[in-house]
Amino acid sequence: MTKHIGKDVLGAVKKRTGKSISEKDINKLASGVKPSTMQSEAELKKLIKKVGAMAGVPVSDALTKEIVSAVKKSGMNPNNMEQLMKMMMK
Repeated sequence: MTKHIGKDVLGAVKKRTGKSISEKDINKLASGVKPSTMQSEAELKKLIKKVGAMAGVPVSDALTKEIVSAVKKSGMNPNNMEQLMKMMMK
């Protein structure tokens, strides 16, 4: 897990949603993410919904499928929550 979530990610979340999310909140969520989470479509969907809820951003089923597909294709490091946050904010 990334020790420090980039200020640019936290700033992007605040700019996009009008809500501040603390690095502590993100790290708490990230602490439950395991490499197997990124391999399981069901677990990945749950994580995407949690991140969306935390940011106050509604995540449709279509967007969830798109993010799941992008994560699987990207080979993203399962310990990098910052990368997932950036992907969701695009």
